[in-house]
Amino acid sequence: MYFGPFVSAAERDEVLRVIKRIFHIRPCRKLPKRACLRYHMGSCSGPCIGAVSEDEYRIQVERASALLRGNGTELIRTLKQEMAKRSQAMEYEEARSLHNQILAIERLSERQHVARQRETDEDVIGYTVSGDTMYLMVFMVEKGLLSGKQEYSFDYREDAFDEFLVQYYADTLPPSELVLPHEVDEALAGYLSERKGKSVRVTVPKAGEKKKLLELVEKNIEHAFLKHELKVQDLQAALSLPDPPQIIECFDISHLAGTAMVGSMVRFSGGIPDKKNYRRFKIKTVEGIDDFASIAEIVKRRYQRLIAEEGELPDLIIIDGGKGQLAAALGALQSLDCPVPVIAIAKREEEVFIPGETLPLRLDEKGMALRYIQEIRNEAHRFAITYNRLLRKKKLIG
Repeated sequence: MYFGPFVSAAERDEVLRVIKRIFHIRPCRKLPKRACLRYHMGSCSGPCIGAVSEDEYRIQVERASALLRGNGTELIRTLKQEMAKRSQAMEYEEARSLHNQILAIERLSERQHVARQRETDEDVIGYTVSGDTMYLMVFMVEKGLLSGKQEYSFDYREDAFDEFLVQYYADTLPPSELVLPHEVDEALAGYLSERKGKSVRVTVPKAGEKKKLLELVEKNIEHAFLKHELKVQDLQAALSLPDPPQIIECFDISHLAGTAMVGSMVRFSGGIPDKKNYRRFKIKTVEGIDDFASIAEIVKRRYQRLIAEEGELPDLIIIDGGKGQLAAALGALQSLDCPVPVIAIAKREEEVFIPGETLPLRLDEKGMALRYIQEIRNEAHRFAITYNRLLRKKKLIG
């Protein structure tokens, strides 16, 4: 990682400390007899007590070295691939640890990206419009360091951006420079200079570091405001649905060698879990191991009750399984004359099955649509396993 001539020794040491925390590597001055406090706090993986193998620890050190050499982008790509494999193998704790590492590296990269020129203060402002709403973000950069950011959303109308600048800097002293996505009225630039008491430079970069900062603002807007909306839109396009699947319900079956047979249903609304509408089911009409019949039972029970209560039906139903589970769920829905679209996803190949199609639908492995389906399926699986364990525990105690 190149620190540049303006980075002090204290700042460099802080970056190194952050990297050590990300990858849980800590050099020991002597071989301890038992685990140290850092191990119990989760900031060291404990190689000196054998808590991590030599090969695993070497990988951690190599990743830290890659980040120091400036290969953060490639490292994040590698970590995301491994996280996906861990998630598919249902190694959720390991996947969560890798996810946390990715977030920490991205935050570190963001801090380093703005640690550049020191001679000026600037605000970097970007926005995007989705539907009738404008989403806007302000990065405050002081002495080359990102000191904070502000997020705003409001109804979009013509000249909304110029109006925002006037209102925002009526209460806030303008910086020496504004980095904006497009030109603004000259009168507005004059107003900002008057508020500042000296000239305020308005820059609309086409390339270089300031352009990268604007792109970073746009990426943050997408992450803060639009990531869930984009997931829904991508899934609608991938499945050719007539309407955005704002409400999605997913079913899964869990059992241990045919015992403690249970079902689960999770609901996602607007791209995020709606946990108050999760449901658990004890299988009542099925004897032994029969995932198909169990899926049919819980799907029918769910929508029979929802229809009777005149509740809100989902826009899409996802079944954890393959063709057999999909056919069972579809039969249950047809018996209720419930026309909600339904698909199934099989774990082994991550294939998506659609009614009436012989071959599975192959979605882009890196696309948001498949990742969103997997996110929902994994949550349903987690919820089902948790309920299964609870019932078995009660049986053992009782």
